[in-house]
Amino acid sequence: MKANRGQMERALDAPGQGAAADVRFFLLYGPDEAGSQALAKRLERAMGPQAERIDLDAPTLREDPARLPDEAASFSMFGDRRWIRLNGIGEESVPALTALLEAEAAGNPVIAVAGALKATSKLVKLAIDHKAALACISYQPDGREAEQIAIGIARDGGLRLSSDLARRIVDLSGGDRALMAGEIEKLILYLDAAPDGPVEATAEALDALSADNPETEVGPLVNAVLGGDLKAMHRELTAMAQAGTAMAAVIRPLLTRAMLIATIRQLFDASGRLEAAVEQAGKAVFWKEKGMVTRQVRLWDAAGIARVIQRLLEAERSSRGGRGLGELMVRHELLTIARQAARERA
Repeated sequence: MKANRGQMERALDAPGQGAAADVRFFLLYGPDEAGSQALAKRLERAMGPQAERIDLDAPTLREDPARLPDEAASFSMFGDRRWIRLNGIGEESVPALTALLEAEAAGNPVIAVAGALKATSKLVKLAIDHKAALACISYQPDGREAEQIAIGIARDGGLRLSSDLARRIVDLSGGDRALMAGEIEKLILYLDAAPDGPVEATAEALDALSADNPETEVGPLVNAVLGGDLKAMHRELTAMAQAGTAMAAVIRPLLTRAMLIATIRQLFDASGRLEAAVEQAGKAVFWKEKGMVTRQVRLWDAAGIARVIQRLLEAERSSRGGRGLGELMVRHELLTIARQAARERA
């Protein structure tokens, strides 16, 4: 069955209940993959933190179509709720999904984020035509809607965002939901905001962290640090010292790149398609840097790049006092990050 966003939100908030009582499979697709991911999070929250999640990918479903209905009908060993997330699926998964929808029993909800599928896709047709499936397409939000989305994301993280700042973030990210979330997450970390300790966002904080301040002259150092090229990093640091450039100048561009990597990594983990995830980032990835960014995404998993972002924020705070100890601490953090990337390259 076809659903609009509101109908899908209600169904994912209460799986197996009300209008969604007979729905076994939720298909989220469309050009706004970040919007689909946001919907998928609703099911995760509805199932609860103790629920058991089963991840299945396209090759598994292709080789063993019966695995999906079996998992959907199985009980958790510990008596907890179960749900199933499908990753990177396409037309090859139609037999498995058909088996799921036609099975006698299937108590565990199944969800998939499938990206920009064509209306003629067999996967889309199956989900729309079957009464036990619910399909929702996500489009890129328009300007006003995007501003409200930004304000909502900020509010969830404990950040009060004015309409003017929300509009700036929308402009910075081109209205891409994932990139907006990345910019807002930087602000939340920078201002130490939290749901139980809300903070007002400021233009000064956004100026300090925004992606429209690329500091392109430190681009080689950014790539050296996040790419694990220790020799290049030391060469660039020496050049910066000779030019009298403050170490604080590299923190903002590094944070911007790290947040971009985190966003693309999230999309990649969800879809299994790295090239598509990079393309979805749009203008945030400069065309000359596309190969470099792609390699950096491969180096850093989600947990690793999250630690990098935290380290960079701590280094940024250390650098506020000017040169001296703060500069040394920034150098230490850059070296630690580069060494970890170098280990991943090995």
